[in-house]
Amino acid sequence: MTGYDDEAFRAAYDKVLAKWPEDREALTVATPFGDTRVNACGPRDAPPLLLLPGGGGATSASWYAQAADLCGVRRVYAPDLPGAAGLSARAGDRHPRAVADPAGWTAALLDGLGAATADVGGHSYGGWIALHHALRAPARVRRLFLLDPTQCFAGFKAAYLLHALPMLLRPTPRRVRAFLEWETGGTALDPDWLALQEAAAGFPAAKPVTGPRPAPDALRALDVPVLLLVAANSRTHDPVEVADRAAGLLPRVETGVLPDVSHHALPQTAPSALNRRLTAFLSGP
Repeated sequence: MTGYDDEAFRAAYDKVLAKWPEDREALTVATPFGDTRVNACGPRDAPPLLLLPGGGGATSASWYAQAADLCGVRRVYAPDLPGAAGLSARAGDRHPRAVADPAGWTAALLDGLGAATADVGGHSYGGWIALHHALRAPARVRRLFLLDPTQCFAGFKAAYLLHALPMLLRPTPRRVRAFLEWETGGTALDPDWLALQEAAAGFPAAKPVTGPRPAPDALRALDVPVLLLVAANSRTHDPVEVADRAAGLLPRVETGVLPDVSHHALPQTAPSALNRRLTAFLSGP
């Protein structure tokens, strides 16, 4: 028994989702891995922007701190990842299993949204998916945004994995809170967002797809504008190493460091610089 309570999760999810702009729409898009729940906002005729959340208990709702600003320049689409916490539904036992599957899901999702090309971005594990999609289908990506992405340019710190282990082995609300409080260094977190992370403990999620970091030659060949922002206080990986390696491999990358914020405090506890830089990047030619 996991102790997971679906009603409590839905209530917590809806409370965070209420922070989105009033024009938010809930969409359902069929993909080979099941029906994907997508929260959308912004003008329907604006260029599309796909925002992918991190793994674990993160959901599309976590982008509420960016949604209002980004809707001024884009039609925002934020999906719940298949097999992860959220409102997306599996197609039987189908869920991403191979490294190519998340990128295949992304392509199918964009097809279902009617977006031949799109700006694509993601936080943490969502950044990993966004990068793999761009490597496999660069012609479909106008601009790529990576927010403190994991397993793209550097590995996890050993201390991070050790602190995460109890939560991964037996997820409980108390263990989720303790881990997030450690990683964020006691930063004041949105209580509604934190309640959603706790409610997601024990969610019947599939094992996330992982794999080796992208090959250096593939990264050097990626002819897509990239904005990479790292969290200065991240305990997940070395942010300087992530930024330096990305700068040495990606031919069209702009990097930056977000001060006074950690990995798991993003994107919801967002410094104002994040929205400014992202909006400026997306508005470029």
